[in-house]
Parts: sequence; C-alpha cells; structure tokens
Amino acid sequence: MTTAYEALELQLLRDDLAYHQARVLLLVAAVSATPGHANKLDGLTKLAKLDFLLRYPALAPTVLDDLQPEDPRLHLSSSEIAEPTDVEAPMMRYKYGPWDDRYYAIIGALVGRGLVRYAKGRRGNVALTPTPSGRKLASQMATTPNWADMIDRSYAIAAASAGMTGNTLKDRIYQKLATLMDRPHRQVIR
Repeated sequence: MTTAYEALELQLLRDDLAYHQARVLLLVAAVSATPGHANKLDGLTKLAKLDFLLRYPALAPTVLDDLQPEDPRLHLSSSEIAEPTDVEAPMMRYKYGPWDDRYYAIIGALVGRGLVRYAKGRRGNVALTPTPSGRKLASQMATTPNWADMIDRSYAIAAASAGMTGNTLKDRIYQKLATLMDRPHRQVIR
C-alpha cells in the first residue's frame, strides 16, 4: 500500500518530468524549424547547451553574439537580469559543460510517446526532430500563456545559434562564462 507521502512524491516526480519533456519538445521543434539547423537538433551536446541557454535565458546574450538582452523574445525580467543563475530548473556542471541527468529519460519518453524521432546526425551523433504529432503539440502549447514565453525564447536561441555545433556552443559557454563554469563536476550551477 502506498502512503500519502509516497503518492505525493510520485506525482511531483511525474510533474517534473512532464515539465522537462514539454520544454525539450519546444526546443527541438524550434531548432528543427529554424534555418541553419538542417531540420533537426543535432547531438546531445547541442541539446544540453541550448537547453542551458533556455533555462538560464539572461545568460544567452552573453554566449550568443546575435542575441541582445533587450530582445523581446527572451521576455527577460529585471530580476532575471539581476540574478541570471537564480532559475527554476538549474543544471549541473559536468565534463563538457552544463548537463542534466534526466535527458535520457526525457528523450526516451518523447520518442516513446511519438512526439520526437531519432534522425541521423553528423559524425555519428544522435539527432532529434519532432514528429507531425510533436509539431502539432508544440504549436498548440505556443498559444497558451504558460508556454508562450518558452517558445519565444526557444526560437530566439535557435536563430542565434544557427550553424553552430554542440562543441562550438560548449566552447563559447566555457569562454564567455568562465567564472560560472569554474566549479567542480556535478555541482549545481547557481
């Protein structure tokens, strides 16, 4: 028999994974629809680095030269600009920059639900592209108040990162956010 606490904990875990799946779906949809990305999000490194910029939107203009803090698609509040690492879903520092251990479960769930499919990436990378159902869901989510800002940010980041590989993004993050990345592996980026 499940206790009330265990049931609540399970529900919170489901809600957390659903939030991350929705955000990653919006990011994959935006990247695959933006010129310069070959109709796909190519590689887990690129996914992690773009997701980092999506989760820490006030840092995106520092890393991406073609993005300005005043860009209305970023929807940056004064508090986000003042405290750029005080975010709802922080990431951790890992070997190759920001990372989240949930990516494998998130991608597997999106593929399993028929919202994203694997595509051939460069040099053996795993690439992701939305299915017609995934594009439809992302489009529907974009019209809701809860997700409108996230889809705008996704498209802004996708446009500013067009033509960049995951390694290019990783190198830019390490170069332009050196003090933030100078921390032990597995430490939360705050």
